[in-house]
Amino acid sequence: MKFLVIGLGSMGKRRVRCLQALGYSDIVGFDFREDRRNEAHEKYGIETTDSLNSVLLAGFDAFIISTPPDQHTPYAKNAIDYGKPAFIEASVILEDVKEIRSYNRNKTFLAPSCTLRFHPMIKDITSIIKGGKYGKVTNFSYHSGQYLPDWHPWENVNDFYVSNRVTGGGREIVPFELSWIVDTIGWPIEAKGLFEKTIDFGPNIEDSYAFVLKYKGMVGSIVVDVAARYATRSLIINLELGQIQWRWDEACFNLYEVESNRWIKYNQPEVSAATGYNKNIGEGMYIEEVKSFINGIKSPSSYPNSIDDDIKVLEILNKIEQSDGGF
Repeated sequence: MKFLVIGLGSMGKRRVRCLQALGYSDIVGFDFREDRRNEAHEKYGIETTDSLNSVLLAGFDAFIISTPPDQHTPYAKNAIDYGKPAFIEASVILEDVKEIRSYNRNKTFLAPSCTLRFHPMIKDITSIIKGGKYGKVTNFSYHSGQYLPDWHPWENVNDFYVSNRVTGGGREIVPFELSWIVDTIGWPIEAKGLFEKTIDFGPNIEDSYAFVLKYKGMVGSIVVDVAARYATRSLIINLELGQIQWRWDEACFNLYEVESNRWIKYNQPEVSAATGYNKNIGEGMYIEEVKSFINGIKSPSSYPNSIDDDIKVLEILNKIEQSDGGF
């Protein structure tokens, strides 16, 4: 298969690594920036280009769209026009995703990212909850915290898309997290919350979101921020017959089982992070995600996320913002 990776920033280069880890070598990277093209060529030996034409686009088997979120739409439309399956990085702009869905009249296979569904601990937690052995979820609390300047320590926050209020780092992470929460725990019937700028690291963006998800007979509270000086993901899920506790930096989660009155420890497989990234951000879940996309080219229903689900997640984000007086 021949792949076109559109955008050679941090995520684009990661997707090149994913493809190569899966044994694919026929890869072309597209980016307007010469420094990024040169880096991708030097590090990974791929061919690169700064222009796309009809002959070039028609020659690929699949696209991977790794541009900033506000630049997804034109490349998704290119994929649709040429009938090429496309993987699209995490979205954050509802109107853009709706436009892509409306444009896709020929039903080209589009695979929106849902990276954390492939995290080994989240996969195990999801399996336990869906298995039903411990009854239904009664409530949960979750905190996802990072420090935005740590995302790209090699460049200033103001120099990439996370400094834009619409695509801001804190705002982007809300749907990134919701994409696995709605699969693991379910779709809420209501969402309300607050969002605020709490720290000054340059751009005028909200860095903290605190919100509540209401379900039938269940409630969840979530804090997402990019102001935390120590990166954390911390989860407690209460079930009728158990409790799950997970901190991603402990490489395990613990399940309390009421029937046996004991804690059961689930160890995480060893993960390997790329140089320059938080040690907990293993490459494995990204590789598995790309593999799932490739499998989905033959069997689209096997891919765990869809444009429709992306839209529903972004509608939750909008409800949160609207409940705090608008955005």
